[in-house]
Amino acid sequence: MSAPPSPPHGPEGGGLPVPVPAAVVGDDKVLAAAQHIVKSLATSKNAADDMIRILSGFDHRLSSITSDLFPSPSPADPGAARGPATEAKDEEEEGPSLADFDAAEQLIHLWDTTPEALVFEAPEDDAAHYLEAVDVALAMARLEDELRHLMLRHAVPLDASGLFCSLRRLSLGSMDDLDTSSEFDPATPHSQEGGPDTARSASIAGNPFDDQVFDLVRPEAVDELRAIADRMVRAGYASELAQVYCAIRRDLLDECLSVLGVERLSIDEVQRIEWKHLNDKMKKWVHGVKTVVRSLLTGERRLCDQVLAASDDLRDECFVESTKGCIMQIRNFGDAVAVCTRSPEKLSRILDMYEALAEVIPDLKELFFGSYGDDVIHDLEGVLERLGDAVKGTLLEFGKVLQQESSRRPMMAGEIHPMTRYVMNYLRLLVVYSDTLDALLEDSAGDADHSGTDEDAEYLESLTPLGRRMVKLISYLEANLDEKSRLYEDGALQCIFSMNNTLYIVQKVKDSELGRILGDHWIRRRRGKIRQNSKSYLRISWTKVLSYLKDDGHGSGSGSGSGSGSSSRIKEKFKNFNLAFDEIYRSQTLWKVPDPQLREELKISISENVIPAYRAFTGRYGSLVDSGRNSGKYVKYTPEDLENHLSDLFEGSLGAANHSKRR
Repeated sequence: MSAPPSPPHGPEGGGLPVPVPAAVVGDDKVLAAAQHIVKSLATSKNAADDMIRILSGFDHRLSSITSDLFPSPSPADPGAARGPATEAKDEEEEGPSLADFDAAEQLIHLWDTTPEALVFEAPEDDAAHYLEAVDVALAMARLEDELRHLMLRHAVPLDASGLFCSLRRLSLGSMDDLDTSSEFDPATPHSQEGGPDTARSASIAGNPFDDQVFDLVRPEAVDELRAIADRMVRAGYASELAQVYCAIRRDLLDECLSVLGVERLSIDEVQRIEWKHLNDKMKKWVHGVKTVVRSLLTGERRLCDQVLAASDDLRDECFVESTKGCIMQIRNFGDAVAVCTRSPEKLSRILDMYEALAEVIPDLKELFFGSYGDDVIHDLEGVLERLGDAVKGTLLEFGKVLQQESSRRPMMAGEIHPMTRYVMNYLRLLVVYSDTLDALLEDSAGDADHSGTDEDAEYLESLTPLGRRMVKLISYLEANLDEKSRLYEDGALQCIFSMNNTLYIVQKVKDSELGRILGDHWIRRRRGKIRQNSKSYLRISWTKVLSYLKDDGHGSGSGSGSGSGSSSRIKEKFKNFNLAFDEIYRSQTLWKVPDPQLREELKISISENVIPAYRAFTGRYGSLVDSGRNSGKYVKYTPEDLENHLSDLFEGSLGAANHSKRR
């Protein structure tokens, strides 16, 4: 291929400017210009010879300047002898010759006329020669194209399994563990049994992918990218380099966010999303933040430091500019959630977002520093503060829900209310965030209610900020349950309802970190309430029944005769006892005590009060009223029959059917 015409020298062509004295005109101007050029090149004999040869070819008049400036060396001149080694040394010390420029331009022109061929896909020697030519001729436009191609050609393919699913085990058990099928509504949630706090604790125990840094450019391309960047910086093309670099990296990081499911959403769009879909987007944001910071941005910082090593300012500026869109997308969604309508079901997920952001901010400070990074950190710390405010506001809203919940339909069997299940599982879940909540509630006013006794005040002062808030929330629940117990006309059923719900609360506290937070003092007081309700139940349900078995002296014993009046009164007592017991049996076999231990304790208490009294009464008076053809008319049950019937109580089903099957 013939050599292309040399590009014009000067500012436009990339060569050195050639000043020409203003007073010189016409032919004298041409000669003077040529003479001036040669003088400027006099420091390099080789460069001057090349230039003179070119200029002489333009006009014979220019040849006369050579003898004046560069006389031929005399053979007697010992310095005149210049072998190849001497010339090579001069060339090395004095910079590229015109021939070097010519060769460089020919090589660059060759590549430019074959745009389908890419330098860095050619053999390694070809790329090295091209870079040497670039050093001489500064072919920046071509280098920009090569940089762009290399970064895109060697980008690591993105897929959800590589980025998102690698952190799947960070799924946080939270409101996902609450069933929303019950009648209780702060959005009708009803908790399933199980341990959401345990599930979440296990899920966040550790993940080997947490610190996995993703390289979004194949490592083998890094050296070539750095070689291009170094030359562009040295040539004064740092601005063009930054523009190309940042545009490509920004697009790739945006694509990563899309793969992770972190969408671009405005505040209005977030406000309109129904909870089920918003919950999913919040989870993806939590995973996305951790993945982006710990893996993608860490890898991006490393790539930036390697490729743009020629300039500290440039690499810091390019890192911030490349990641700006990514950070803004994370920030905007966090802000949108922080100002959403506050409702209890969102609290756990907002806490997940708060903790995820708080967890990565120290990492971000290691990545973003100096004047370029200060604004980024400041913005994200602002998002963190607003998410914290949303947490505190949502807790206050939850307390209002508990105080204002006013469903009027009682639980027919006196069992555990859905609200109790929901609230206690909700609080057990919040305990998983105890460190975060203690910090957020540290300065919250009104958590310690000193309206009780001095002992209560001292107890509250001993609790953590979260502990005081838990006491208050459970007190709202207990007050609401007391109101709901009054919906029952039967005082005994009120006691069963209260016992069931109080025991459930105690068990949920005792079997979780709530027990550590609230302490034994709190648990003992609730167990005392259960015992008091048990005594009240026995009094209300069985006092009247037992009154029919009292020996009031109307009979003298099984072997003595008795008057007709005494016999009638005994018969009346047996009759009334049978009616009262049958009524209790019919109703209280339908009542439900879910906890097997409490159910058994109640049955034992009833038996200890009823069976001995019944056995004594029937032993003394049974034969007086049930004999002959009246056998079984008044003494309807043996003590053993009575014991079997009592075992049917509180099963929540028709006791007669259960009893008949057992017999």
